[in-house]
Amino acid sequence: MRRLFPVTDETADHDSGRAAAAGGAGASRALADREWSLTELAAAYAYPEPGPQGRRPWLRANMVSTLDGAAQHEGRSQPISSAADMRIFGTLRALADVVVVGAETVRQEGYRPARAREEFAALREAAGQGPAPAIAIVSAGLELDFSLPLFTSPLVPTLILTGAAANPDRIAAAERAGARVVTAGDGVGIDPPRAVRALAGLGHTRLLTEGGPRLLGQLVASEVLDELCLTVSPMLTAGDAQRIAGGPPVTVPHRFTLSSLLEQDGFLFSSYRRA
Repeated sequence: MRRLFPVTDETADHDSGRAAAAGGAGASRALADREWSLTELAAAYAYPEPGPQGRRPWLRANMVSTLDGAAQHEGRSQPISSAADMRIFGTLRALADVVVVGAETVRQEGYRPARAREEFAALREAAGQGPAPAIAIVSAGLELDFSLPLFTSPLVPTLILTGAAANPDRIAAAERAGARVVTAGDGVGIDPPRAVRALAGLGHTRLLTEGGPRLLGQLVASEVLDELCLTVSPMLTAGDAQRIAGGPPVTVPHRFTLSSLLEQDGFLFSSYRRA
């Protein structure tokens, strides 16, 4: 792993003189190109510090895309991912209070409860967080399999974000399964700003969404997304796979600013924040 942006002493080859003395250009590259510890990754992806009014909700998305824009291959993201991508995936989860995900992604990716990770236990305790983030499923119809571990054995109860007009029988089934149903819209679906406020009201201000594309498109259109962590996978897949965000286009493209860029094995790990 090496940092390409922002430029630091390491990325600017400030150490090239010392590296040359220690073994030439190869040693210079080795100073930057190494496996980062989980502590370093956590620092690189830390949520913004609270302001004078306290911590406000911060919603970041974590997605992966091939060079030709595919967010999945054969319906799943795993084939276009990598070991480094999964380490960052795990780090982003470990920093979050809650992971927001669409129901279709839960079904396609076989979602399980977030697990407690010993290497992040002290960090989460210091931040006043529980052992693992909650999973919050966005679902209008609540057509979910409530016998899955996501409902039967989570460390923290799974949340379901839905609208006030959702099927009451499905709501009752979800609650019997141990899920907490959170109303975040007046119809059958959610209103993204209201969903963010509802999660913040439960104490979840460090928000992470892992998609899918339809949900991310909703969040973009509603202008509630603060940050996009995008892995660019050095693969080409062709086909008709979805992009990372779907749905109707926004009237005016939303401008984000590059805040971080890492690289390993040809994969680019970028972070863009709202301009």
